[in-house]
Amino acid sequence: MQPLIDSAHTSDGPGRGEDGGGNAPDTLAPAVRARLRVLAAHRWFWPVALLLGYGGQVVFRLALSIHNSFPSVHADEDSYLVIARVLAGRPATEMPVGVVIPGGYPLLISPALRIADNPAAAYHLIMGINAVLNALVFPLAVVAARRLGLSRRNAYLVGTAVALVPPVVFYSQFVMSDTVLPVLLLVWLLAMHGWLSPGSPRRRALYAVTMGLAAGYSMATHDRGGVVVALTALVLVVVLAFGWAPRLASLAGAGGLGVSFLGAKLLARFVEGQFKDVPPSSVGNKVFENLGDPQYRGTIIARTFGQLWYFMTSTYGFGAIAFVLCVAVVFRRRYSVAERVVAFTMVAMLFGTALASAAGLADNDRIDNWVYARYCAVLVPLFLVVGLAALFRASGRSLLWLAGVGAVVIGVIQVSVGAYAGSALKLWVSSWTVPDAMFLASAWEGLHMARTTVGALAVLAACLLLRMAGGRRVVAAVVGCVTMFAAYATVTVTDNVSVPHGKARKYEAVGLYKEAGLRKDDNVVMDGNLNWDARMALTYEVYWGRVWTEDLKAGNALPERATAVLATAADKDAPPQASWPNPRPGWYITKYNLERGWVLWRKA
Repeated sequence: MQPLIDSAHTSDGPGRGEDGGGNAPDTLAPAVRARLRVLAAHRWFWPVALLLGYGGQVVFRLALSIHNSFPSVHADEDSYLVIARVLAGRPATEMPVGVVIPGGYPLLISPALRIADNPAAAYHLIMGINAVLNALVFPLAVVAARRLGLSRRNAYLVGTAVALVPPVVFYSQFVMSDTVLPVLLLVWLLAMHGWLSPGSPRRRALYAVTMGLAAGYSMATHDRGGVVVALTALVLVVVLAFGWAPRLASLAGAGGLGVSFLGAKLLARFVEGQFKDVPPSSVGNKVFENLGDPQYRGTIIARTFGQLWYFMTSTYGFGAIAFVLCVAVVFRRRYSVAERVVAFTMVAMLFGTALASAAGLADNDRIDNWVYARYCAVLVPLFLVVGLAALFRASGRSLLWLAGVGAVVIGVIQVSVGAYAGSALKLWVSSWTVPDAMFLASAWEGLHMARTTVGALAVLAACLLLRMAGGRRVVAAVVGCVTMFAAYATVTVTDNVSVPHGKARKYEAVGLYKEAGLRKDDNVVMDGNLNWDARMALTYEVYWGRVWTEDLKAGNALPERATAVLATAADKDAPPQASWPNPRPGWYITKYNLERGWVLWRKA
């Protein structure tokens, strides 16, 4: 896809590089250039370079996360781990999030829970699986950049930068579906482009099937995948109606979508069958209910704008450039069907994701409901590839126009969110929910939208200034600088967000478990008033047994299989016996920590 305006007519230097397509000319020393050309001429060079680059991306992620040994993002991580445990063949336990969520991502990490005999070892293995899966963004981004007309070298640079930005790497440091969703969406759009591009019917049919399968698996991975499936179905219907692709290829894509959709439903039914007392996720229903309720519409629009603002600033403004480019491509007939359809799909996916997540969020004034990093972050690689490719392909005049319009879009949506949300944006906010915003604002406490916007546009302005001053010949160096900045940002966000976030929740996750002397095969009843973080984490830390949450003060009956009761201390000055006013016969206190607020009872 080449959604680039005026890329063939430039005013800032030659428009052809080492293999055409408006790439930057080679400015290396003649001897070095000659040597590189000799190496690149070998058939093995680029496959080996891709393999080494992918390996480097995996190692980078492992260095940041392999030391993690327990869940700290509650209740998301705990819920994925509980489902993975069931898919690994182990017995079910309490569902932390209260509903059954999609099992596509837990299916991928379930081998770790099958292999490991303790929760810490399993979590380490999952961090390794996450690194291997998430690093696939790199080769896929390289392929996407090649589709945009970049040379192998420049596509390699773009892919490296894209795969290192915080929105891509950050979530792979936790047990979250956002680890693999960017990979699935890249596969989805690349396959869509291949299906609609010229080629043999067999090749186009294979691309169409891949597109359908990726869409369905996205839905099996997260509720956001429902937007992917809806857009895929819409594109298939339109393409079939207008005959933009061979009919058999399109029907093959519909078949792939149908098979994967059915597979997602069967997987969901199986997982729901393991948690018979837990209802399935109703996020989709809530989205439509809130969209149809007039009193929520203003809030939904403001929250949608907040998601778009975060998305565009977290991409250092390049996401805004890509957004404007895609809109322009949709309405320009000089682009191919594949380019226009993919551009439309990218814009629709961005708006659909932002709107659906805004409508499905809880009805309260938490700051991360107005401005939240996670939901649109999976689209960062798609738009960032296009934005960085524009540095190579677009003319200086076009770049300035795109950047200007993009900056206006960012400013307008920021002002809109601020005006509507008002004081809600000054509430306490966890740095985990807006890590990129805090990094760009150079502040790790509170949300500073104006400073974040200035930080993002400053990075964009520096790149554009170098591009305008040096022309296309310096673009490779500029993208190299973006790569180093992205790696620095990711490491900084890890040190200031991921690491402190985990440390602050370590006691509730593993400290209480060890101090109380719980065993991995215990069956534990937890009091409903026990620390929430502890209740969430223990669903995983009690690795082979199971847990229940009960109101002990109400005198609820205990399950027969229960071997331990973790009660809430009445008060640090009260005797530990007060934690369970009417204990069942044969139960006695073994350990307690009144300062931490818990008392452990065991059956005689």
